[in-house]
Amino acid sequence: MGSMRDMEKLLGRAARADVSEAAAGATGALAERAAHEHLLDVAYTTLDSPVGPVLVAATRRGIVKISFGAVHDEEAVLADLCARVSPRVVEVPSYFDAVRNELEEYFHGRRTRFGLPVDWSLTGGFGRRVLERTAQIPYGEVSTYKDMAAAAGSPRGARAAGNALGANPIPIVVPCHRVLHSGGGLGGYGGGLDRKEFLLKLEGAIRD
Repeated sequence: MGSMRDMEKLLGRAARADVSEAAAGATGALAERAAHEHLLDVAYTTLDSPVGPVLVAATRRGIVKISFGAVHDEEAVLADLCARVSPRVVEVPSYFDAVRNELEEYFHGRRTRFGLPVDWSLTGGFGRRVLERTAQIPYGEVSTYKDMAAAAGSPRGARAAGNALGANPIPIVVPCHRVLHSGGGLGGYGGGLDRKEFLLKLEGAIRD
């Protein structure tokens, strides 16, 4: 291959082409090479899990997006990443081997902390502070919207904290499911309350 610009042109053509299975394999190999040579900005894949398929996207800084398949349309998620992070978004399943392994360990009860780097590009301001504090809630424990708001510097901002948690772009890894209403109710969850309840039961934070 020639220059980095040549690689980018090839990658763009491959991503747009309607190709046969063999050509699709070649495209995948090209995407993997592009990722290795840092010619793309956002890689993504879809992983199976006990809570349904999850789309995972990452930049060179870390995981930037986790989206539950039954809730968010994949094309809309990718369009949002193109608009807010970079238009260079390519599917590269092999890029996520470590993510796949950690998620599998978590869902099988063998991991209580994630070691994955996070890219906070889709957050900012008060919402980011809430999510950063949420990331520190230990496995198997819970907090409240009010406490997260206070920890982020706004004791009266429980509703705003709830909005930030509902818009969390990296659920599971940033465990917004561990934040409940002050009265003990589950509250809301961007992935649906069934998933929130499943995750809390998995961690032993609540029981049947």
